[in-house]
Amino acid sequence: MTVVHIEVTPTAREQVLKIMEKQGTPGQALRLYVQGGGCSGLTYGMTFDRQETGDEVAFEDPGLTVVVDRASAPLLDGVRVDFLMGLEASGFKIFNPNAKESCSCGKSFSA
Repeated sequence: MTVVHIEVTPTAREQVLKIMEKQGTPGQALRLYVQGGGCSGLTYGMTFDRQETGDEVAFEDPGLTVVVDRASAPLLDGVRVDFLMGLEASGFKIFNPNAKESCSCGKSFSA
């Protein structure tokens, strides 16, 4: 059994739930994944998903189900998902202790 530890900060959770409500998709799961691309080789992805495929790890964050596919799980273990509001940039930010290198925009990494 694969175990993944992901922290979704209260600010990020609140934003995810607001977006779900706006899009008319409350109750769906937040799917986190890693895919090839970006200037450092790997990029993060987030989407809403209606159902699990059976090939992922799912866990309950208070008020939010988070799912991660098994291929992405080792790369996302220990990440913290936050939502930042600032003058220069606002949006979701993933802090990943597994990243050996990240690009300056923070959207891609290498492991």
